[in-house]
Amino acid sequence: MSVEFNPQFSRIGEILVHEQKISDDQLNEALAQQKNTHEKLGQTLMDLNLIEEDDLMTVYSMQLGYKKADNFILLDADPDVAAMIPEDFARTNRVMAVSKNEATLVVAMEDPEDLVAIDSIKRLTNLNPDILVVGPTLLEKALEKVYGEIQKSAEVDEAISGITVVSGEEGSEELVDLSPDKASAEDAPIVKLVNLILQEAIKERATDIHLEPQEGQVTVRIRIDGVLQTIMTPPISSLSGLSTRIKILSKLNIAEKRLPQDGRFSIKAPGKDIDVRVSILPTVYGEKVVMRLLDKTGFDFSLSSLGFPKDHLGVFKKVINQPYGLVVVSGPTGSGKSTSLYASLKEIKSERTNITTVEDPVEYQLDGINQVQVFEDIGLTFSGSLRSILRQDPDILLIGEIRDAETADIAVKFALTGHLVFSTVHANDAPGTITRLLDIGIAPFLVGSCLNLVMAQRLVRRICAKCKEKFTPSKEELALIGLDPSLVKDNLWRGKGCAECRNTGYRGRTAIFEMIPLSRDLRGLVYDNANEDEIREAALKNGMTALREAGIKRVLDGTTTIEEILRSTVEDL
Repeated sequence: MSVEFNPQFSRIGEILVHEQKISDDQLNEALAQQKNTHEKLGQTLMDLNLIEEDDLMTVYSMQLGYKKADNFILLDADPDVAAMIPEDFARTNRVMAVSKNEATLVVAMEDPEDLVAIDSIKRLTNLNPDILVVGPTLLEKALEKVYGEIQKSAEVDEAISGITVVSGEEGSEELVDLSPDKASAEDAPIVKLVNLILQEAIKERATDIHLEPQEGQVTVRIRIDGVLQTIMTPPISSLSGLSTRIKILSKLNIAEKRLPQDGRFSIKAPGKDIDVRVSILPTVYGEKVVMRLLDKTGFDFSLSSLGFPKDHLGVFKKVINQPYGLVVVSGPTGSGKSTSLYASLKEIKSERTNITTVEDPVEYQLDGINQVQVFEDIGLTFSGSLRSILRQDPDILLIGEIRDAETADIAVKFALTGHLVFSTVHANDAPGTITRLLDIGIAPFLVGSCLNLVMAQRLVRRICAKCKEKFTPSKEELALIGLDPSLVKDNLWRGKGCAECRNTGYRGRTAIFEMIPLSRDLRGLVYDNANEDEIREAALKNGMTALREAGIKRVLDGTTTIEEILRSTVEDL
């Protein structure tokens, strides 16, 4: 008569074999290694990549007779419940409160047999602990997320306590001056809240801050690696004070709430000098404020660090070392166009060349390069600056953006008279960049004569190195990106989410490129005023890698994910 298997009377290794997580041979291999390392068997099996942490927690919970905590339960835990256990105690004893009722507190524990910790939780909360088993990685992720929210909420509550609505009709003098030297005790929380928002954005490497008024609250979001994330939601009563404080910093009209306004101010943070561009837009619920953060401290990118494939990098370097011609980079706002052009200038600058730039705004300050900031309000426009630069004996010129026919005409004349010109254009792809130049009003024969290279680019988020893991994609996921399953010889990568990446699975960005060097046959098509489809077809025949295809290569090499490429590129239909 066979004896029924009972995990509560079995060892971890036996349970793993019974559940077909490992084989007998793998168990023996781990036991042999354990004699040398003296680690726990579960850790040894994970070190050998024979099981995942989740597998170990599953059998551990079976052995102890407890339920296993999952991602959803922990990462969505109620911060108010978690706060019943002090953070220091939770981290020291590797526990976290998840939920509760009148008599019971659900607690996730790394070691459910820690009776001292369980007894302490009873005394702290006056509730009976209901234990869940959790692994160290998931518990750490949950502790970072939940206690981070508790800390942030406490800071926000402290900052917004005492906020009063600033009343008064448009144009009245009843608005309060919230500048630091004049802020009263009642007004100081607004100053603190604005500072808190700016500090959080700088700490998280954000490029933009959005203050968006809604019916009952203000949603504060920051753009990290190109994607907006909510960081706090103060009450709608704080909006007037927030916008007034930001207007004062930007030297804008605090009484005007009916019209859009634009301004700027600077922040000196430790090791950083940040230029903040402010845009205020009236909406139905109040003024929406967007602040763009430009770190002007220094430019530390190079062409080799931007993400160019080796073959593309060689072509690009060859083109930018030509003595004259036009190089145009295209893409939407925030796609890294300026970064690529700055890296190009850094690559080719020398004592023998006079390099001048005309920009709006000057995003980075580069040594050895003359940079001109456009000021439309006083008449210092792109075209006006360029006419003056003609008399400055430039060798290389960077034009921040070709916006109109006059600027385009000057850029072409520069390129045709022995100067190397770099610029950007807003276009969706490389073939579309050529037709965009024609649409602006440059004659086809001039575009064909002066244009050396066009390049479209996008920025995609990198998988976080701290929480990177392999996974097997489904056929549906591969079909979404148009990837043949036979080409996927190994598992793909993704980020599980950790404190380092704010549980997004991504940290940092890299670029993907679509590049067209102007060959003789492509110049002929431009002379003949060919349409975009004809140029694209010829470019593909000449070896152009489309943006979607470039993205797929970065998925296969483990740099990014299918979701990122779907977000950033479109497929030719």
